[in-house]
Amino acid sequence: MRPDIQADALKRISYIEGHLAGVRKMIEEDRYCVDVLKQTYAVRRALEKLEALILEGHMQTHVVEGIKGGREGQIVEELMELYGLSHTVSAR
Repeated sequence: MRPDIQADALKRISYIEGHLAGVRKMIEEDRYCVDVLKQTYAVRRALEKLEALILEGHMQTHVVEGIKGGREGQIVEELMELYGLSHTVSAR
């Protein structure tokens, strides 16, 4: 991982951890459900931004290197797996 992306990712993770701690506290304090949900949506958006950052870095480095190194099939397979994971709806 590129150092600039790693630093940004770690900063975002710290933000997400703090936000989750706040959500936990809201639930423990039995805060209004809509207020809690607004915060969980914010956490989800923050996670999506983190994922996009990591994916962008991966595409700019590892994907390019893999294609130049003749591993196109492996790279496409990995990207398809990620695509599938990102579109999987979790069941309760």
